[in-house]
Amino acid sequence: MWTDETRLRHDRSGLRYTHDLMDEEWTEIEALIPPAKPGGNKRTVNVREVLNGIMYLLGTGCQWRDIPKDLPPKSTVHDYLDRWDYDGTLELIHHTLYIKCREQAGREASPTAAVIDSQSVKSAEKGGPASIRMVMTRGRKSKARSVTSSSIRRAC
Repeated sequence: MWTDETRLRHDRSGLRYTHDLMDEEWTEIEALIPPAKPGGNKRTVNVREVLNGIMYLLGTGCQWRDIPKDLPPKSTVHDYLDRWDYDGTLELIHHTLYIKCREQAGREASPTAAVIDSQSVKSAEKGGPASIRMVMTRGRKSKARSVTSSSIRRAC
């Protein structure tokens, strides 16, 4: 329930963008971000700003080219998003925050019941989460020759 206390805690008016992480949110996530790769150059990018860029992109639904100039470049944001998706960092962040939210609500960390409707079953049969990744990747042209035209007989 919204109270004066919760409204103050969730007020984002002092932030640069409404999707930027507040200090309290950043402290929850910071430990889950993997360190820079060993043997490489020192990390020069501000990882919090990269995460702000990802949150801006996901929150506004804007195009990659429309990420504001005061956030890291779109190539940097995209590279980190892709890397964290591949290595499971995003899933770890989501799972950790999910458990914390359930515990704050006074529930067990893992749900004990689920409701499945017919629409959910239909989407799972079609591919579910695996089909989401296909939307984000660029389509490839087939190098194979089309057999449609050669298999159709012409009526004389």
